[in-house]
Amino acid sequence: MQATLCNAPEGKRWVVYLDLKQFFDEVNHDVLMSRLGRKVKDKRLKRLINGHLKSGVMLFSEGLQATEKRTPQGGPLSPLLSNILLDDLDKELERRGHSFCRYADDCNIYVQTRIAGERVMRSVTEYLEGTLKLKVNHEKSAMARPWKRKFLGVSFLLVCGVIMETLPSVTVKRFRSGLKKLFHEGRGRNVARFIKERLNPMLRGWFQYFCAGISWKLVKTLDMWIRRRLRCMIWRQWKRPYTRMKRLISLGISQDRAAVALNRKGPWWNSGLPVLAQAVSPSFFQSLELFNFEDNLRILRKTSN
Repeated sequence: MQATLCNAPEGKRWVVYLDLKQFFDEVNHDVLMSRLGRKVKDKRLKRLINGHLKSGVMLFSEGLQATEKRTPQGGPLSPLLSNILLDDLDKELERRGHSFCRYADDCNIYVQTRIAGERVMRSVTEYLEGTLKLKVNHEKSAMARPWKRKFLGVSFLLVCGVIMETLPSVTVKRFRSGLKKLFHEGRGRNVARFIKERLNPMLRGWFQYFCAGISWKLVKTLDMWIRRRLRCMIWRQWKRPYTRMKRLISLGISQDRAAVALNRKGPWWNSGLPVLAQAVSPSFFQSLELFNFEDNLRILRKTSN
């Protein structure tokens, strides 16, 4: 990843987004090998990489087809080779003095005016297509305000003249969708083991990536929603109404209040009951070492200050 980010005092409040069309399918082998040869002097390694590039593609209808361009996807070598090729783009943007951020084949360039953005988009497109032999997707490439675009799942918000990092709703929806699949897979599993082995790694990784743009309101909402999902899992595992009632009583709920477990509502409806929230409280999940967004955000803000 190469990054030279804009900041509000510089006044760079326009972003040029360049989308490379089918990047891994359009990489020119000759251009890539010439860039690779600048750093790698071992001929055996270069022959191995060249053989990997020209190994061909297996098509069901036509069999093995030789390739003059593209890098095979699915392995660790492809993103590494893409960064080697696009290193020239980084150097060119640095030479021109641009503020930019690039991750693999995604690139944002920050400029001060719309006119400057149009000029930059035109000149950089010519460089990519003419020098690096890549194709720019003109339909997806765009120029807009930074707070109207998202980059790597992150967007920006203009508050009193200051640009702040934030998370767009689509990023949060995608995260929740992934968690729903995970909770579905966790049905019938030991809750403590599920939290430790499956849920916590996902929550921790997502938080560490997006922590700069997370708000207090969002972390509180996510923590409550995750605990309710876990209560839904637990309610399913208790299965029978009388078993559920006994479990509530064993967790300190009076018999009169625990009788609510005899209802015929679904697990998600019951997971929102106040009596279940009291029985399976946040302290219960804390004892299971559930990753908590709010606590970790508080620690992060204290250490950063």
